[in-house]
Amino acid sequence: MDDDAFGVRPGEVMADLPASFDAGLHFIGRLRTPWTERADCPKNGLQTQEICTVEVDPAYAAGLSHVTGCTHLILLYWMDRATRGLLVQQPRHADGPRGTFSLRSPARPNPIALSVVELLGREGDSLRVRGLDCLDGTALLDIKPYYASTDARPEAQVDRAGAGR
Repeated sequence: MDDDAFGVRPGEVMADLPASFDAGLHFIGRLRTPWTERADCPKNGLQTQEICTVEVDPAYAAGLSHVTGCTHLILLYWMDRATRGLLVQQPRHADGPRGTFSLRSPARPNPIALSVVELLGREGDSLRVRGLDCLDGTALLDIKPYYASTDARPEAQVDRAGAGR
């Protein structure tokens, strides 16, 4: 999808995307959330306590073996309804434009998103999770265990003012 309901804001810069893709993907399932409109989605998974469902396609269900040994998972998903190709964005929270790769916005050349979710349980080919921030029906790319020992970076910082240009 080239454009979403929010469109391109003044000061934003779009990439001239190639006519063909470099790689192929297989969606392994769908994410079920209560949100059907982008404006209703939380900005990140910490802003909601909603319980959501990860529906894994039966062809990939064997990959769920031992997943309940995890308390948290990393979900990678495809934000297919986001604007593609934005390189410079004007976030509503910022006083000026920002480069896409300094933001977590779904509007980007490849609309891949991730969330660290709390795994609440498994029911067959589905997982109950808390911490998603996407529209209902969003395509699932991958599931990975979250390891606090290697994934957490307590020293990490983000200069929201963008002084590090």
